[in-house]
Amino acid sequence: MDGNKKVTIVAHSGDFHTDDLFAVSTLLIYLGENVNVEILRTRDMSIIEKSDYVVDVGGIDNPDINRFDHHQKGGAGKRENGIKYASFGLVWKKFGKDICGSEKVAKKVDELLVQPVDAPDNGISIMKPTFYDIFPIDLGLLTFIFKPTWKEDVSKTDDIFRSLIPYARGIILRMVNYSKDFIEGQELVEKSYEETADKRLIVTDSGYPWLETLSKHPEPLYVVYYNKRDDTWSIKGIRDNHLSFIYRKLLPESWAGKNGEELEQATGVLGGVFCHNHRFMAVNKTKEGILKMAEIALNS
Repeated sequence: MDGNKKVTIVAHSGDFHTDDLFAVSTLLIYLGENVNVEILRTRDMSIIEKSDYVVDVGGIDNPDINRFDHHQKGGAGKRENGIKYASFGLVWKKFGKDICGSEKVAKKVDELLVQPVDAPDNGISIMKPTFYDIFPIDLGLLTFIFKPTWKEDVSKTDDIFRSLIPYARGIILRMVNYSKDFIEGQELVEKSYEETADKRLIVTDSGYPWLETLSKHPEPLYVVYYNKRDDTWSIKGIRDNHLSFIYRKLLPESWAGKNGEELEQATGVLGGVFCHNHRFMAVNKTKEGILKMAEIALNS
């Protein structure tokens, strides 16, 4: 794209939300650093109609002309799981693959980042609180706390919106990189699973994202992996569901909460570092040591 041509991106004026902030930030990533971009916050239709990209305002959803609103009657469609598109999702649906380099990565980013923004913007709850007065900190809250409070000057809203764009861009770009590595790691874990004879114990040579992958298979009880940060090896229990904290098999009770020599005495294996008090994980200094501990745990 010609870097000398000014490109205009319009979002609505007044209060801002996470979906329009992240929609604008996504467009800036797509357009690149060398494009001359002007960001306008307005509801003036004469300005909107002349703009290159319009998000969350204007009453039109038409990706062919880069109009990405979902407030019109009937909305702007929904995903197969029922979560409706907000402006972030509409922009991501068109440009996510180009930003990520693959449809698979773009889909993962949509699941991890975009849908959790689109859902509440459309009045869809995706979380049920366990405690009445405690709620998880999500992107919606992290955006909300930067907006002027009732005691602060609302005339600064546009400046605050613009100041948050680098924050939003950073999160999007980091999520893209995370999703790429996550998918590659999952594939390596799946390969290890397929090549393992005794599928109760899966051994990997790095800290790949194994939780979701191995929970889908019925056989694995433990996973062993290498910790490159401190040159140790870990064993962890596999959960029945990667979203729960119910483990298929805990480590032996006699290991619970023990460290160093005390753990070595409890296991009879040299190199013991520690075992978590809740018995879902333990660490050894060597691969040989952690595999001996895994054998004991499997037969306990």
